[in-house]
Amino acid sequence: MPTAFFPTSTLFKGVEGENRAHLKRIWLFIIAIALHNFPEGLAVGVGFATGQVGDGLALALGIGLQNMPEGLVVALSLVGQGYSRLFAFGIALLTGLVEPIGGILGATVVSLAQPLLPWGMAFAAGAMLFVISDEIIPESHRQGLEREGTFGVISGFVVMMLLDITLG
Repeated sequence: MPTAFFPTSTLFKGVEGENRAHLKRIWLFIIAIALHNFPEGLAVGVGFATGQVGDGLALALGIGLQNMPEGLVVALSLVGQGYSRLFAFGIALLTGLVEPIGGILGATVVSLAQPLLPWGMAFAAGAMLFVISDEIIPESHRQGLEREGTFGVISGFVVMMLLDITLG
């Protein structure tokens, strides 16, 4: 892990210690969250670019709701490792700010090439599923948390299906 993640100032004092391997896994998790936020933003941008504002709003609301616990998990994982609350909040905020970049890119691409809409949505969905299945789910099954991780995935799926049915 680059030393840039482990500054020596008093703001970050004591975060390396004996748990360096655990800390690396947490930063990998945070990077995975940030990476999976880009295609989510791409999906929202594509949703708005279709001209159906209601569809774009429903998609933005669904993704926005599931981003709140994501940001909380990012911040709590850093605070639990000794980072300051301000630093943890800043990193959680930065992981979420990746989405507007994807949204602008998605809206721009679709507005330039309407036939690419199904491909853009497929790419966004596939990228999100890849990151979840490759990084997030295996990480949630470490240290005996299999049941909680599986319950979280099932709960998230149920909420998204309810939002899809309710919001159309």
